Amino acid sequence: MTNLLTVEALSLSRGNGHVLRDLSLGVGRGETCALMGPSGCGKTTTLRAIAGLQAFHAGRIDVDGFVLQPGPIPRESQLAPLRQRVGMVFQGHALFEHLTALENVTLALVHARGRSPADAATRARTELDALGVGGRAAAYPRELSGGEAQRVAIARALVLDPPILLMDEPTAALDPARRGALAETLRGLARGGRALLIATHDLEFARSCADRTIVLADGAAA
Repeated sequence: MTNLLTVEALSLSRGNGHVLRDLSLGVGRGETCALMGPSGCGKTTTLRAIAGLQAFHAGRIDVDGFVLQPGPIPRESQLAPLRQRVGMVFQGHALFEHLTALENVTLALVHARGRSPADAATRARTELDALGVGGRAAAYPRELSGGEAQRVAIARALVLDPPILLMDEPTAALDPARRGALAETLRGLARGGRALLIATHDLEFARSCADRTIVLADGAAA
C-alpha cells in the first residue's frame, strides 16, 4: 500500500520538554489509522503539524507529495497545495456560530477556491446531503445536535475534496448511538479512497472504525 501521508522522525520541544520524539507513521489510501494515548501525549500536536498549523523542530512530513520541513510555519500562501491535500476536523467542531451550516461549508470554496457563491452552495449541499444533514443546511451551530454539528464539520473539511482527513477527538460530544453512526461514516470515507488519521482516547470507537492503531506515550510511538 502506498502511503498518502508519511511522518518521519517528527520531533517537537517546548521549554525543556519533548512533546514529540522521533515519531514516525504512515497512512495509506483507503486506510483509517487511530492515534491513541493519554491527554498530553502529543496526539493533537501531531495532527496540527501535519495540517501546517504547528511548527516542528526535526523530521519530515510528506502529505501526498507536499513536504513540510522543520522550522517556522510557512506563510499561508505557500500552504495552498497542502490545503488541497488535507482537511482537519477539530475537537468541538469549531464551526462559526454566526454562520449557518451551509455557510460554514461554502466558506472555503468561495474564499480559497474562488468559486461563485451559487456554485459553492450547490457543492456544499451535495456534501451535506451525502452526510445526512442536508435538511439542516439553514440551521446555525447552536441549533444542531452534537452528531449533526460533527457531520457539518466533516462536510466543511471534505468540500475541497482532500485525499487525507484528520480528526481530533471526534467522539467527545457524541452519545454511543452517534459514535456508531460516525464510525460507519468514516468507514465509508475510507472505502472511497481517502486516508484518515484520527486522534482519539476512545478505544471502542477506534476498534469500530480503524484498520490500525498507533499508541503514543511521552511523544513517541509505544
